[in-house]
Amino acid sequence: MITIKILETPEEMTEIEDLQRIVWPDSETDIIPAHVLVTLAHNGGMVLGAYQAEKLVGLSIGFPGLYFTADGPRPKHCSHELGTHPDYINLGIGFALKRAQWQFVRNQGLDRITWTFDPLLSRNAHLNIARLGAVCNTYLRNIYGDMRDGLNAGLPSDRFQVDWWVNSRRVEGCLSSNPRPRLTLADYEAADIQNLYPVEYHAGLVAPAGNFQIPTGNLALAEIPDDFMTLKSRELKLGLEWRHYSRELFEKAFEAGYIVTDFVYEKTGDHPRSFYVLTNGEATF
Repeated sequence: MITIKILETPEEMTEIEDLQRIVWPDSETDIIPAHVLVTLAHNGGMVLGAYQAEKLVGLSIGFPGLYFTADGPRPKHCSHELGTHPDYINLGIGFALKRAQWQFVRNQGLDRITWTFDPLLSRNAHLNIARLGAVCNTYLRNIYGDMRDGLNAGLPSDRFQVDWWVNSRRVEGCLSSNPRPRLTLADYEAADIQNLYPVEYHAGLVAPAGNFQIPTGNLALAEIPDDFMTLKSRELKLGLEWRHYSRELFEKAFEAGYIVTDFVYEKTGDHPRSFYVLTNGEATF
């Protein structure tokens, strides 16, 4: 059983400090200190903890912010961190924390949550796009500069910024007790979807094969490595190749009016495969 709690006290924030060090090791400067977390929690921000019995195993941190439109600034919630203890991966903790965040932010009267994630991380993409119903048409180059923690060191900190429209039918459908069925790769292929580039395998590691196509139809597929962290640790040069290749692809696709609207993970065959689905025009909310 996992319990989600809204945290406020200095003692609770010290626990959050310690869990950050486990989730993002090797860089003390990236840890949000307890006194800042207390300030966030007491001034409209949000610090959530996921507990198994009395043990803190997950965290989510966010705060109010602004985005800018032609009619002036509008409020939103900026989701800054989501992390799970490495011994408790694949238990649905991240999803439970995001669902609690969804409820927290709607109770504040806000309708948009934004956050960033590395577009080459399949697990994160599956949660954010497929399970939560977030969409993306914003690519940020090296947004955090050189990062030194154990998860991010060695690569430019490129990120997707996703939009989570918390009151939309799309999101409510994903978070309901009876979520909509997910489309498979076969479903998309039956719709004559455009595959933007092939991939090939060398010593078990996936690499983009040749140049990519610019999307031209209603739907397009963009494949990424199933396990980018393992790929990067085994061959950093290939990790850099994926970073620059996917950067150019997504920047051009977003410039052409495409939006990431789905993510498909397939376990069939010799190699698990992961695909973004890009849709032409505005996303269907």
